[in-house]
Amino acid sequence: MRLHRSILALPTVLMLCLAIPAQAAGTLDKIKASKTIALGYRDASVPFSYTGRDRQPWGYSVDLCTRVAAAVVKQLGLDELQLQWVRVTPETRIERLKSGEIDIECGSTTSSLSRMEEVDFSLPIFVDGGSYISPWAAGIKNLQDLAGKRIAVAVGTTTEATLAEALRENRVGAELVKVSDHQQGINAMVRGEVDAYASDRSLLIGLALDSGNQDAWSLGKEIFSYEPYALMLRRDDADFRLVVNRELARLSRSREIYEIHERWFGPVAKPGPILQSVYYLNGLPE
Repeated sequence: MRLHRSILALPTVLMLCLAIPAQAAGTLDKIKASKTIALGYRDASVPFSYTGRDRQPWGYSVDLCTRVAAAVVKQLGLDELQLQWVRVTPETRIERLKSGEIDIECGSTTSSLSRMEEVDFSLPIFVDGGSYISPWAAGIKNLQDLAGKRIAVAVGTTTEATLAEALRENRVGAELVKVSDHQQGINAMVRGEVDAYASDRSLLIGLALDSGNQDAWSLGKEIFSYEPYALMLRRDDADFRLVVNRELARLSRSREIYEIHERWFGPVAKPGPILQSVYYLNGLPE
């Protein structure tokens, strides 16, 4: 069994042609016919899904999707499967999934009830919460210190709404500056165009570590939202969702999920009680 990696910056004509059959015949039928699975990945959602120095997708969620692809090969009895990695953003990920341009999204997407009106989700793969990061020299130590400041937030993320609500509840007047992705937000903060960048806490830690200058940043103490991450799938495709969930459950039962977690978060970032509970509950019996 061979898995081949390839990156697509833009959807190919072949993938567009497969968009209608993907929903009519089901994802597994589409994959079996083309011997290809299209996986959406993020460019800078460190350490979940990002482009490495070799221009290949890497990360915790990418690892999980690679395991899912291997499970699909086994389920369909294929000799080989081509992995087509398609870059998505918070604004494009749902539409590219619904259109059939990708078959599964391997990023840092929160499973929410409103999103379930358009897409489906796997078992949860991680639990996080919203926070913010700022330059250490700015002296921002709590939410009240954000009064009168400019805070960058990525469009199409749950943080966009939960941060606005947290500021409103705490009567903090701040300006939200919308950016397209995490890297644009961090870059705006580095250039002094904004005073802070808001996103999920683990993503902020990953971005700070990836910058190579983590001592220059200060992470907010507050966590103002609940963000259960999951792999995003098309709606009304129970067969494919079962293959995905069966593999995630196997990883939890075998405790391989802990090895994957340590690979991307390191030995100093062990799963906390909530994430351990998620992993335990994911270990559904066959």
